[in-house]
Amino acid sequence: MARVGRLAGALLAETAGAYYLIGNPKVPCDWRASGFEPPGELDATVRPVVRLVLCGDPAPASPAPPRPALGVPQLVLEIEGEALPRLLTEVFVIPRTGSVSERLWRLVIGESDEDDRPPPDIIPARWLGELPPTIWQIVRDTVLRCS
Repeated sequence: MARVGRLAGALLAETAGAYYLIGNPKVPCDWRASGFEPPGELDATVRPVVRLVLCGDPAPASPAPPRPALGVPQLVLEIEGEALPRLLTEVFVIPRTGSVSERLWRLVIGESDEDDRPPPDIIPARWLGELPPTIWQIVRDTVLRCS
């Protein structure tokens, strides 16, 4: 199972032991405190997905390093590997800015202005990987349309 959360306003995806940053961060990030080596210059309009490297190199006999926290809410998807960050880019990233759309994120996690209850910590999102791209494009266009 792959997990997706937020990190500094971007998406952070964990799949098969690898971590990917999707979209531009919206706030400064202390990469090492978050469990990653600093990724260098980021520009999601050019490269929307960056594979992150965990901090440190544990000795062979030492226990595995702690997993970086993805925060909550988290999406749980069945799609794995490099297909996951590609899907997340198509679903959430605004190409002209490289940012993750807050409106689309809120839609997927079920957050609304009418309901002040917080979304659950873990959100099954298998459907996101199964939705035909043409249908999602209609949803994207509708949600992102300026009102």
